[in-house]
Amino acid sequence: MEAYIFVAVVVVFAFIIGGMSIRVIRPYEKGLVERLGRYQRTLDSGLNLIMPFFDTAQKVDMREIVLDVPPQLVITKDNVNVEVDCIVYCQITDPVRAKYEIANYILASSKLAQTNLRNVIGEMELDQSLSSRDLINSQLRDVLDTATDKWGVKVNRVEIQRIDPPADITEAMSRQMKAERDKRAAILEAEGKKQAAITVAEGTKQSAILEAEGQAEAVRKKADAEKYRQIAVAEGQAQAILDVFSAIHEGKPDKELITLKYLEMLPKLAEGDANKLFLPYEASGIISALSAMVEGIKGGDKAGAPSPEPSTPAA
Repeated sequence: MEAYIFVAVVVVFAFIIGGMSIRVIRPYEKGLVERLGRYQRTLDSGLNLIMPFFDTAQKVDMREIVLDVPPQLVITKDNVNVEVDCIVYCQITDPVRAKYEIANYILASSKLAQTNLRNVIGEMELDQSLSSRDLINSQLRDVLDTATDKWGVKVNRVEIQRIDPPADITEAMSRQMKAERDKRAAILEAEGKKQAAITVAEGTKQSAILEAEGQAEAVRKKADAEKYRQIAVAEGQAQAILDVFSAIHEGKPDKELITLKYLEMLPKLAEGDANKLFLPYEASGIISALSAMVEGIKGGDKAGAPSPEPSTPAA
């Protein structure tokens, strides 16, 4: 019976020793082992063994945490009270320093963020602080990251949630914004009218230019057509003269035919209301030839006429 009790005690003691010797560390955790109050080593994720009764293991969460910095009143450079709050995203990079260099790094980081937030915004005017959130975030992150480095904490980013000016300042800013928008609307409307007038003027100018060019082109084409017509008429007349000249030379006319043609043209030359008739220089020669021709015809008639028969005396 006593043997069974002894075995049972040994088994229970073994379970107790085994439970005290085994530590399971999750993937997002680190384990700090202290032996008799002195830091011994750091445990990685997985199954780890420690010395029971002498070693103690503390788990440190290595995940990124979010610190919500409480709202606070901050005075800007132009003496305006604004209520500001922000969010800090930080993460432990060295569990040993985060455990032994600072008692509560979360509270310390929050208070440090509040202090530096007042310093950064206090160096800016209200308009600049409202429009420079990225600059404020960057400056706060650099300052906090430098300060928390000795604690083994990394500040990844800082985000300003809101910057609330007083109610009267907000109302004045609203009026200013409305006036600015009205001004921009008036400027845009004036620019639109100006652009429309310029466009209409340009269109009228272009239309007049195109109309003038069209008229000039029409006149030029008409002149070219008249020129071609005159050239065609002149070429036709020249060809007709050449044809007449060739026909005359091929017919070999004599002087009498030419004289006759001149005489046929004289009545046409005398047509009209003019009381004077200009004869060409060659008319005298033509008239002389004509008279000679008439005399020749008369002489021929006399020579060919029968002579009168002598009369027979009466019985």
